[in-house]
Amino acid sequence: MRGNIFIKRPAMAISISVMLLIVGIISLVGLPVEQYPDIAPPTVQVTATYTGASAEAVQKSVVVPLEESINGVENMLYMTSTASNQGQATITVYFKQGTNPDMAAVNVQNRVSKAQGLLPAEVTRIGVTTQKQQNSLLYIPILYSPDGRYDKQFLDNYMDINIIPRLKRINGVADVMFIGNVYSLRIWLKPDIMAQYGLVPSDITSVLDEQNIESPTGAFGENSANTFQYTMIYKGRLSEVSEFENMVIRSLPDGNVLRVKDVAEVELGWQSYSYESVMNGKPSCPIRLYQVAGANATEVNNEISATLEEINENLPEGMEIATILNSNEFLFASIHEVVLTLVIAIILVVLVVYFFLHDFKSTLIPSISIIVSLVGTFACLAIAGFSVNLLTLFALVLAIGTVVDDAIVVVEAVHAKFDSGYRSPYFWLHAMRWAT
Repeated sequence: MRGNIFIKRPAMAISISVMLLIVGIISLVGLPVEQYPDIAPPTVQVTATYTGASAEAVQKSVVVPLEESINGVENMLYMTSTASNQGQATITVYFKQGTNPDMAAVNVQNRVSKAQGLLPAEVTRIGVTTQKQQNSLLYIPILYSPDGRYDKQFLDNYMDINIIPRLKRINGVADVMFIGNVYSLRIWLKPDIMAQYGLVPSDITSVLDEQNIESPTGAFGENSANTFQYTMIYKGRLSEVSEFENMVIRSLPDGNVLRVKDVAEVELGWQSYSYESVMNGKPSCPIRLYQVAGANATEVNNEISATLEEINENLPEGMEIATILNSNEFLFASIHEVVLTLVIAIILVVLVVYFFLHDFKSTLIPSISIIVSLVGTFACLAIAGFSVNLLTLFALVLAIGTVVDDAIVVVEAVHAKFDSGYRSPYFWLHAMRWAT
């Protein structure tokens, strides 16, 4: 009989079991480890800024044109939008599961480009950002000053220039969300003084556009008999607060010159005042790191921790990096509980089988079958493209019962044959052949 090949050749059965163990262990090492499987639909986020506008103005002049243009993009399920009184507009587009996020971002960007002409000039000047958004939060580090010697402006700027670029280069990090603000020149207008001179905010912006520019200046001696040719160089954009203060707005009838500092206060402040964060009562700057879909969360977190440790050693005195959230902690705690349940289930099954059969050899067979089946399952997970997560581990716990039931049925059938007079599997094999 064909089904008796493993009885005639037990070495073959042992070899197959060993091969399953080896393949399963190799697959387990390479499988991505994460808390939950990647079942969330791909999302693309469109953001725009209408400086100084209310939420209603943002909704009417920015969100509505963008939504009308984006609606109906390929494989789209639905979209949501928000508008804030800080002039921020955010549209999140959800796509069908399995959609390529990169292609989805490109398709949305094409739709956004069609709506550019309908948006206010202030919005298009700043730009409309389209990017694929990952929802798997990996890590939240925070930079702070324990002794308070650095203010939030300095910490935010240091984080943006020196730390975030290094974290973005880590393999497996999809995006770094900067929860802070960088240095920006602020011109705080004085409405009462501007009214005396008949000025409006657009007059100041016009001065900025005219006097704070970067443009080509040409060269000398290009079409002459001179030996040398000289390229003209000028200072270009302004960089000091005093330079912005001394920009000329207009000349007055009495011969004086009206400057920006006469109608406004100029300072080096923040680009936005929407965020405020403290750590132990001291100024701080947190960031969020998101995971690439399908990446090994454990390895990425370990690499992030190693990079932050290295950065922490080279920080200026008075700065430290602390960890607010590390998804590895919850992930390992959850996996530990599942593995503990798995081990307890195996032990209970082995004890129950031994108590009922009172035979160590018969108990050993289901025990080996559990190990081979479970370890071999990881090879199937790798082939199917699954990851090691809470759901797959719980499925393994539930599958132990099925594996043990099958093994016990086989052991009971063998014992039944022995009780009926058979003394070895070969004797039973010959008896079956004689019967047929």
